[in-house]
Amino acid sequence: MDETDRLALGERQSTAKFVASLAELDARRLYLSLGYKSLFEYCTKRFHLSEHSALNRIEVARASRVFPVILDHLAEGALTLTAVRLLRPLLTLENHEQILESARHLSKDEVQHLIARLRPQPPVPSMIRKLPSPRTAGPAGPGAEGPSAPLPTAEWRPSVIATVTQPTRRPVILPLSEEHYKIQVTFTRKAHDKLRQAQALLRHQLPNGDPAAVLERGLDALLEDLMKKKAAAVQRPRAPREEPPKGRHVPADVKRKVWDRDGGQCAFQSGDGRRCSETGCLEYHHVVPFAAGGKATVDNIALRCRAHNGYEAERFFGPEVASLFRETAPEYR
Repeated sequence: MDETDRLALGERQSTAKFVASLAELDARRLYLSLGYKSLFEYCTKRFHLSEHSALNRIEVARASRVFPVILDHLAEGALTLTAVRLLRPLLTLENHEQILESARHLSKDEVQHLIARLRPQPPVPSMIRKLPSPRTAGPAGPGAEGPSAPLPTAEWRPSVIATVTQPTRRPVILPLSEEHYKIQVTFTRKAHDKLRQAQALLRHQLPNGDPAAVLERGLDALLEDLMKKKAAAVQRPRAPREEPPKGRHVPADVKRKVWDRDGGQCAFQSGDGRRCSETGCLEYHHVVPFAAGGKATVDNIALRCRAHNGYEAERFFGPEVASLFRETAPEYR
C-alpha cells in the first residue's frame, strides 16, 4: 500500500508539472516551431493523448496561467483536471481561492452540485416529444438509386432491410440549482402511453398534467413498494418472534432494525475506519456466518454491498471454501 501511495503522489505531481509545461508552451506558442498548428494537435499527435484528455489538460493549463494556485491543488491531489475544467467559468481573481478550496476532494457529481449552488439556473420546461424514426436503407437490389448503391450479388435478398441504429447515450441528470435537476431520458412507446394514462387519471389533481409531478408520484409509490420488499418497511409491522429463526432467513423485524441502524448503506469499515459508501446491491450479511453457527439477530446481521459481502466470506473461509457457501440463483430446466 505504501508503494501505491507513493506512485499515486508521483502521478499527481507529474500531472501538475506537465500542465505547467503546457501552459508555458501555449503562452509562447512553441508548438509552432515543432511543426504543430495548435496545442491540441501537439498533445494528440506527439503524446497520443485522447481528445478528451488533451482538452482537459489544455483548459486547465490556460486556467493555471491566470490562477497559479491550481497547480498546487493538482500536485496535492485536492482537485482533478475535470473538476478544474468545470469550475473554470466561475473563477475570478476575487473568488478563485474560496471556490477551489470548497471543491477539495469532491467528485465530479459533487462539483456539479457546487456549481449549481453557486450559479443556479432556472428549471427547464417540461417537454414530451417524439424522436425521429431511425433511418433505413432500402433494398440494395437492381435499380437501387444513389451512388452508394451496392452491386447485386448472389447473396442479395430483396426482403432484407438494414436498419441504421443510433448509438446508445447515457441519460442526463444535471443539477440546475440546489432544488432542481434536469433529467433527460428516452421512453419506449409503452412507457409513453403509461405516462399519458397517468396524466389523464391525475387530471383532477394535476390540471396541467406536469410530467415531473406525475413521475414524482410514481417514484413515491415505487419506493414504498421497494422499501417494503427490501427493508420490510410497513405501516403496521407484526410483533417480532421471541426466538431467532433456525434457518438462514432474516425476519422482517430484524431487517427493519438493521436497515435503520446502518442507514441503508454498506456498513463495512476498513482498518483505518473508512466506511463503504455504496447504497446499491445491498445484502443482509451474517457477521458470524450462518455456516459457522451465526444467527439472524440484529447484533449479527449487518448491511453489506455485494462486493464486501463476498469479500467478508472469502476473508472468513478462504476463496476456495467461500464459493461453496455463496448463494446463487436457482436454475430451472
